[in-house]
Amino acid sequence: MDKTFDLAIAADWEYDRDFISLLQDAGLQEGLTCHVVWPEKLNETIQKASSGEIRFRFLFDRASTSSPEFLVLQKLVGDKGAEVLEAIEKVRWASDKATMHLEFIAHGLHTPNTIILPPLSSGEPFNLAPKDLSLLGIPFIVKPANTTGGSLGVVDGALSLDDVWRARQVYPMDKYLIQEKVRPCEKEGRRFWFRGFYILGDVLAAWWDDQTHVYSELRPDEIERYRLQGLFPTVGKIGQVCKLRFFSTEIVLTADEKFLCVDYVNEPCDMRLQSRHFDGVPDAVVRRVAVRVAEHVRKSLSPSPLPVF
Repeated sequence: MDKTFDLAIAADWEYDRDFISLLQDAGLQEGLTCHVVWPEKLNETIQKASSGEIRFRFLFDRASTSSPEFLVLQKLVGDKGAEVLEAIEKVRWASDKATMHLEFIAHGLHTPNTIILPPLSSGEPFNLAPKDLSLLGIPFIVKPANTTGGSLGVVDGALSLDDVWRARQVYPMDKYLIQEKVRPCEKEGRRFWFRGFYILGDVLAAWWDDQTHVYSELRPDEIERYRLQGLFPTVGKIGQVCKLRFFSTEIVLTADEKFLCVDYVNEPCDMRLQSRHFDGVPDAVVRRVAVRVAEHVRKSLSPSPLPVF
């Protein structure tokens, strides 16, 4: 007899354990059966899922982007009818900062002034002159389009074409973005820089200091006081554009009170608890993400009500 789990969680990062514990607790509250797949259990899980010994109705994949061997599990359970959060093809498309920059502009989202360069390995010529850089302002930022996580390959404070050339040599197979260095509105001791989270239709947000990388809770009275209501539909629109159902993004309120999208789509999201890590996400945000996932899974398993005539 096969064993069917409502919610499977694929994980490969030790700092995910607190978040996974919250997911399991939320699943239990919703009456779900849960199964966690760590790297040491991956091969066994694939074998059992292949034979039909175990089945999954929903896979929350936190591992495939960093551990490609998990893609076998994602494809296997997806082919067997499980809902997957998030399919790797969607993640790869949405994670390309060059692609998202163009998509954001096309859909009316505000972005920093940016020049997109082809991969160095492509041999494609590009005409970039010092006057082009002056339009971005000095210093400026150089970042790879696809190599992400922990500011990999990012040059924050580039000054010249030589800096651009050296940056592109680090990841020669990747496209690069040259961007103006955004300065947020500052008042009452606050830098108006935010991290938005989109999770299955819900939008959450927190203060995030780009200099210290420390979060602060964004309270309802602060949203009202500083007129930050537009932050939430901006994150929601990013969700419509990138097509992902769970991601984070960075949004800045500029001095002219315009919401500027500065770090487009981050997936997987860092869900370390602030109570355990100084640069972690506020606990209330992490808990809400866990609850939202469990709610979604429970609702997706519930039979649709019969129409009333």
